Amino acid sequence: MDHFKNPRNVGEIPDADGVALVGDPTCGDHIRVYIKVEDERIVDFRYKVFGCAAAIATTSILSELVKGKPLDDALMITDDDVIKAAGGIPSRKAHCSLLGVVGLHKAIDDYLRRRYEATGGDKR
Repeated sequence: MDHFKNPRNVGEIPDADGVALVGDPTCGDHIRVYIKVEDERIVDFRYKVFGCAAAIATTSILSELVKGKPLDDALMITDDDVIKAAGGIPSRKAHCSLLGVVGLHKAIDDYLRRRYEATGGDKR
């Protein structure tokens, strides 16, 4: 409940290295995720949630889980990891935790795509 009442890391990153917008058409929730990457680590994660309390709380928890993680480790985070960190959530709200994770993974994909394009295909 604390992450709903006092969500962490809410907002935008104006010069984000990766951005993603994800949504759930069945419930109408959507999340915009912003990441900042340095030395292949996520140094900042911000988001804007337009959705239910569970989506807000689980994305807030995700924002704390991901900061400082190498990109490869961040890509391994699952909705089950977020649910576990939350101490569990009702099964009917489990899809809410997935939105933030999908947003994270898509923001990392966006970062990797931008880096690839900026380097002319050099993966370093």
